[in-house]
Amino acid sequence: MRFLATCLLLSASVCVAAADAPRVAHVRPVDTRAFDAAFDDAMARYRLPGLAVGVVVDGQVVYARTAGERAAGSGEAIDRATLFKIASNSKAMTGALLARLVDQGKLSWTDPVVKHLPDFRMFDDWVTREMQVRDLLIHNSGLGAGAGDLMLWPEPNLFERRDVIHGLRYLKPAYSFRSRYAYDNTLYIVAGEVAAAAGGAPYDALVRREVFAPLGLSRCQVGAWRRDDVGNVAQPHRLDGERQVVVREDGEEVPDVPMMAAGGIRCSLDDMLAWAAMWLQPERVGVDAEGRPWLSAAQRGEVWKTHMPMPLSQRMRAWDGSHFSAYGYGWRLADVDGTWKVSHTGTLSGMYSALVLLPEKHVGIVFLTNGNADEARTVLTQVLTKRFTDPGNDRNTVAYYAGLLAADRAGGSPVSGNVSADKAPPRRLATADDPQLRAGHYLDPWFGEASICVDAGVVRFRAGKSPKLTGTVYRAGDRLLVAWDDADVDVDAVLTFAAPDRGPPTLAMAKLDPDADFSYDYEDLAFVRTGDCTAR
Repeated sequence: MRFLATCLLLSASVCVAAADAPRVAHVRPVDTRAFDAAFDDAMARYRLPGLAVGVVVDGQVVYARTAGERAAGSGEAIDRATLFKIASNSKAMTGALLARLVDQGKLSWTDPVVKHLPDFRMFDDWVTREMQVRDLLIHNSGLGAGAGDLMLWPEPNLFERRDVIHGLRYLKPAYSFRSRYAYDNTLYIVAGEVAAAAGGAPYDALVRREVFAPLGLSRCQVGAWRRDDVGNVAQPHRLDGERQVVVREDGEEVPDVPMMAAGGIRCSLDDMLAWAAMWLQPERVGVDAEGRPWLSAAQRGEVWKTHMPMPLSQRMRAWDGSHFSAYGYGWRLADVDGTWKVSHTGTLSGMYSALVLLPEKHVGIVFLTNGNADEARTVLTQVLTKRFTDPGNDRNTVAYYAGLLAADRAGGSPVSGNVSADKAPPRRLATADDPQLRAGHYLDPWFGEASICVDAGVVRFRAGKSPKLTGTVYRAGDRLLVAWDDADVDVDAVLTFAAPDRGPPTLAMAKLDPDADFSYDYEDLAFVRTGDCTAR
């Protein structure tokens, strides 16, 4: 009756709570009509294939709404149990798993990584010796942003976790160790293997045992699983003209990909709301039979501590009045309108997620979509967050923030290789006798083999362990570039060959658009020619 009375106080369209959710003394009435308006506007404005949004207040779910389809044209509606890729929101689960193992006395945050993984190596020996477990989580390694990501995606590829970890020794640092923040994924893979070594079980088994089971995240999936046995799985999409099309559709067997600990977990809206509720109500959610919280207060504090300063963007200053930005163990920390915010986003091609926690206000916000929706995520989470941090602001609408982003875009021009798109030189097929081209087989120490050879009269680039990095070589002005066959690999690469006085020819690569996603880390590749095309 108390729950019913609370629902009657709400003027919104949705008021839901899990049947076994802990009861709290009081749940603030929340007018969710503005949530519906923002949801509808974002769904229509950005033509999303599917969307799931939820809000937790005072330990209770006060809003949960879904729309769209798991796969465009399928007729299969998204609901609160639909699985989405949460991408880099997996990092907080990896950090929390390590915190659980610290609570259990199986490792320490200051343990050297080599204590648990003796074969671990970084480019510099002193960094190898000094790298601690905590350093794996806070993006302070000295590697450039996204270093080694080409071993993780585009998927599927043939790299394994051991390849990723072994490859770290060849990735040259861009900065001094612990000197600055630069986001990476590869060291979270190392963190997952540290957890496996300390916990005595594979990473996926540990996550099920230590995270999913005690918190009741019954739909979340990690490791390998069968799509049809689990069911109700959203597929990623991209916008093709005016319609959404499925990309990288799951097969029947969903593999245990190397990036699992960095961004491979999938969860439903209900799962993510339960995950949020645990962080906001640790004394009520996730406690064991003896009344002990899922994480100790000491480890909760450690996970949300300011471990690494992050740049404070002009947008954060202008939109939120933010004064600080930092990284914890799998979480971003900042202030919004004088309120502490703990959050993270997740980004994969065709899948975007966000989790925003306002601990001082006991509020959690979940955003999940199966489309390429960077701006939709930014705008909608901003509107929902501001409903709690700046509730009297009449400008807090999807249209207002979309307009600000449009104005930002209008201030610049689309670029491709530092040249306006409408002034880019025309492309023509490269030829085998191009004076800049050095056809042959090449080897990079961390990425492996690649070939640039003529196939049916066309010069083609092929990566040995990453089949989606296959494309045609073109000449554009004074440059050679490769355009990938797969439309989802949307960042072309510039090819630069060199013929040193001594030694074999070399090949360097770079993003044609220098502002493209850092995960296309072509600049870290250092190919050396190993043989002629006709030799194999």
